[in-house]
Amino acid sequence: MKIEFTKMHGAGNDYVYVDCTKGELPDPGVVSKYISHRRFGIGSDGLILICKSDVADFKMRMFNADASEGKMCGNGVRCVAKFVYDKGLTDKTEITLETLSGIKRVEMTVVDGKVKEAKVDMGTPVFKCTDIPMISDHFTFVDQGLVLSDNYGEKKVVYNGTAISMGNPHYVTFVNDVDALNLEELGPQFEHHPLFPEGVNTEFVQIIDNNTVKFCVWERGSGETWACGTGACAVAVACGLLGNCGKKGEPLTVIAKGGTLKVTYGNDEHVILEGPAELVFEGSIDVPDDIIKK
Repeated sequence: MKIEFTKMHGAGNDYVYVDCTKGELPDPGVVSKYISHRRFGIGSDGLILICKSDVADFKMRMFNADASEGKMCGNGVRCVAKFVYDKGLTDKTEITLETLSGIKRVEMTVVDGKVKEAKVDMGTPVFKCTDIPMISDHFTFVDQGLVLSDNYGEKKVVYNGTAISMGNPHYVTFVNDVDALNLEELGPQFEHHPLFPEGVNTEFVQIIDNNTVKFCVWERGSGETWACGTGACAVAVACGLLGNCGKKGEPLTVIAKGGTLKVTYGNDEHVILEGPAELVFEGSIDVPDDIIKK
C-alpha cells in the first residue's frame, strides 16, 4: 500500500502526518510501528492522522511507535494546525481539533503564508489519582515518593514526583542534572511501574533559574522523545503546585532536547502551550500489504 505522508516536528518531537480527510487509513497502529522505525522506516515518534470531524474543524488521531493509540499530543496538535492551513484545508488561523482527550482550540501564527508556530489551549490538569489513572491510597499524588528497584530487585531508589494527567498520564520528578541520567535504564521502570495501570510518561526536570526549566522525557509507547507538549504542560503545572519555579499566570520557559516551549498555567487553571511547528520533508512510502489487515 502506497501512503503519501508529511513529516513534521514540534521542538524535535517528530511524527509522520497523513491526510485522512478523504478516506481512512487501514490498521493505523501497525502502519505507525512500521513507518516509525528509524532504521527501516521513515523514522518518527509515531503517526498522526488528520481526519474529518462532526464536532470540530478537524479530528486528530495519534499512534505511538509501538502501535498503541494515544489520546493527546501537544506538539502534534500544533503541527496538525500547520498541516491543514499550509495545505489549504482551511483558511482559518484559529481552529478546533477533536482529540481523544477533548476538543482543543489552536491559534496559529502565520509568516509569509505559512504557519510558523501555534498556541494551544490544552485544558485543565487532572490530579485525582483514579482519573490519571494511578493506583494509590492518596487522593492526589503531589511531591510523593515513587519507589524503583534495580535490575536485581535489591536496591531501592525513591523518586519524589507529582502525577498529573494532561489528557494522558504524566509523572514529573525534579533532578539535579538531566544530562547525567541514564534514560534508557530509568524510563522503562517508570513507564511500566505497577502504580500506573496504563503506563505513564515521565518528565525529569532540572531548574535553570526562576522562570526556566530543562527537561528530558520518556514517553510510554515511544521511548525517549526530544520534546513532549503534554509533558511540558505537566512540568509547568507541577512547578506551579510546588512553587519552585515560575509564576502562575505567566509563561514558563521549558527547554527540551529538541527546542524550547512556552507554557502558561493560568489563574483559570487552563494550560496554554506555545511553540514551533516545522515541516521536515514530504514523500510516499510503500507499506507491505501483508502487514495491513484488510
